[in-house]
Amino acid sequence: MNNKYLLTCFVLLQLTACAVPIEDISSPAKVPETFSQTGEFVRQPHWWLAFNDSQLESLIDEALGNNFSLLAAFNRLEQAEAIAVKSSSELIPSISAVFGGQQNYSNISDSSQFALGLNASYEVDLWGRLRAKKHAAELDIRAAQENLYTASISLSAEVAIAWYRLIEQRSQLQLLKQQIKTNQDNVLIISYRFAGGQASAADLFQQQQTLEARVGDQTRVIASIKILEYQLAILTGNTPGMLQLPDNSQLPALPEQPQTGLGTELVQRRPDLRLAYFQVQAADQRTASAIADRFPKLSLSANVDTLSPNLQSLFNNWIATLAGNLILPIVDGGRRVAEVDRTKAVAAEALNNYGTTIQQAIKEVEDALIQEQQQQQLISSLNKQYKLSQQATEQIRLRYMYGAMDFLRVLTTQINQQSLERNRLLAKRQLIEYRINLYRSLAGSWILDSLEQTVVNNKQKNKE
Repeated sequence: MNNKYLLTCFVLLQLTACAVPIEDISSPAKVPETFSQTGEFVRQPHWWLAFNDSQLESLIDEALGNNFSLLAAFNRLEQAEAIAVKSSSELIPSISAVFGGQQNYSNISDSSQFALGLNASYEVDLWGRLRAKKHAAELDIRAAQENLYTASISLSAEVAIAWYRLIEQRSQLQLLKQQIKTNQDNVLIISYRFAGGQASAADLFQQQQTLEARVGDQTRVIASIKILEYQLAILTGNTPGMLQLPDNSQLPALPEQPQTGLGTELVQRRPDLRLAYFQVQAADQRTASAIADRFPKLSLSANVDTLSPNLQSLFNNWIATLAGNLILPIVDGGRRVAEVDRTKAVAAEALNNYGTTIQQAIKEVEDALIQEQQQQQLISSLNKQYKLSQQATEQIRLRYMYGAMDFLRVLTTQINQQSLERNRLLAKRQLIEYRINLYRSLAGSWILDSLEQTVVNNKQKNKE
């Protein structure tokens, strides 16, 4: 009868406890219905497949499975899950057992004594304080999950950018070698003309200086190539110098522009926006928990104790105690009120951060769109400039050979043409980089199978 009564009281207390609902959060920032531009190509989660670059696909797959920073983000998710389990445990009664034994010796007689006790304690969540903490911890898990997805998107973009910068620098190196060879030939020609009295010493020195300038450019490019190789090694989870990369020096063609979709779809799709959204909800729950902490707390405790001189009769005599305590805060120096104010400010901050994140996301899409559009026009202009420079170089060089043109004009035209050749390569790589930024700004999440498998393998190794 007593057990039924206790169970009934427990159920009634649970039913009367106040549950704090998780409310939907409206966007604090205005979201445009559409973006300024859109393409026709259907966007895919694994955006890098659009480049049709098998080496890039291999590098990103390796990075998503082995990058240490991404693994650290996964560890933060595991921490959030553990904290949520800890928070949930506060809603479950705590039960502990104590067992003790004592042996006494004297010149008259010996005696033994054994004791066993079970202690249980439970806080009734009258005002939803514990449930709010539990909800906040569960929202932290969702935020950590979105943080992992955000990190994976950033990582894939960083790998793609580093890979195509490496390809561009390799192309620059090949171009510089050709230009160095051309400048060496020019130095030889000017040397012959100087020996024949058809060119001045200044002409020869200027051409030699141009040659050395290209040699200096070559040394910088070689250093950049090594730095990018080391960067790719770290991004893919390798030690610098231990990643073998193919000698690819050809930039890919720009894929078709993807559909940008609606602004509201972007807010729902981007993991960093969902992360900020869950942080707002978690902050609201912590505010509710802080408010509930100002109200009385009801704690229940139960003890069962038994004492016996031997183990056989240990359970023959026992005594049980059930107690309840109502704790009402009276004077705390304003600590609980200050905590409520603090959590409200944290919630307001999270909401404002959410609004900033939304605006920044819209800006990233529009930035990438306008940059790509203008870069296309820049490349078209550079191609026209290069064609005109070729024509001018041929005419000026011919007139110089007949003595109708000063050598400085020849040298200036030559330097300009070589600079245009390098700028065309740079502009093409920047165009690809702007497209990568567009893919990143539009990207959603995907399942990280390789990362989860790596975590499982690491745990098995640690057990061994």
